[in-house]
Amino acid sequence: MVDVPELVAQAREGRPRAVARLISLVEGASPQLREVMAALAPLTGGAYVVGLTGSPGVGKSTCTSALVSAYRRAGKRVGVLAVDPSSPFSGGALLGDRVRMSDHASDPGVYIRSMATRGHLGGLAWAAPQAIRVLDAAGCDVVLVETVGVGQSEVEIASQADTSMVLLAPGMGDGIQAAKAGILEIGDLYVVNKADRDGADATARELHHMLGLAESRGPGNWRPPVVKTVAARGVGVDEVVEALEKHRAWMDERGVLADRRTARAAREVETIAVTSLRERIADLRGDRRLDALAARVASGSLDPYAAADELLAGLGQDPAA
Repeated sequence: MVDVPELVAQAREGRPRAVARLISLVEGASPQLREVMAALAPLTGGAYVVGLTGSPGVGKSTCTSALVSAYRRAGKRVGVLAVDPSSPFSGGALLGDRVRMSDHASDPGVYIRSMATRGHLGGLAWAAPQAIRVLDAAGCDVVLVETVGVGQSEVEIASQADTSMVLLAPGMGDGIQAAKAGILEIGDLYVVNKADRDGADATARELHHMLGLAESRGPGNWRPPVVKTVAARGVGVDEVVEALEKHRAWMDERGVLADRRTARAAREVETIAVTSLRERIADLRGDRRLDALAARVASGSLDPYAAADELLAGLGQDPAA
């Protein structure tokens, strides 16, 4: 058994091994997970969570590394949660993002963690919300969450970050991809990376145009800016940080940040509750009550909705709730 209070105290002191152990407890769904979350709860709420998403090859890891450098120059502690595809053999993360951000490996003010998706759709790992909570409680001023290379529907990062940043690159068809469902709706900031390539200006213009066509914002609402960068050389990164801080200030001023965090907490609670209920139902496999209900549904004497209501009632749940 782990001494959770001591581990949390060490994480607050910035000890990377303690932070790593806490995230491992989260990823492994440890029996002590509830104790860990209870200990972390009073320590959270200080970190600014920025999500980075975009198609494979747009330079998400390079941009993340450049943002880490910019925030470190400003004296901020930074946590990076880099979600990698899972190995089909071990189920673990391929660790490519950690390799690409090796420049910060020896910096005590930076904590980088790769997490495996383990088959979870949406571009994130299933344990990402709790891992973000660990980095927040560990004293990170900024938490950068980099998703796997996402397509048109894997836009879960919008529900986990305070600010969502969508990266595109010229010559990859990203202008067309951005027009498709989901991408235009989730971005608070759009970054055209690799802007030293031909077509960068055209990509930015297309993006501005499509954002204008999709415009449903009223006066005073946030209008996502488009910033061009060459992250590999640090070009445009300060402008990205400036845009992020402007968005954070805008959210603070209008109460949007608090609303987003409350909505995020609601989704987290709902997910935990549904998972717990699903596990309880799974425990009934082979149980006489479930078998009896299934037999009645198969014979046509009971419809599946009524059977589900009886099952929930048997578990102490109110079907009408």
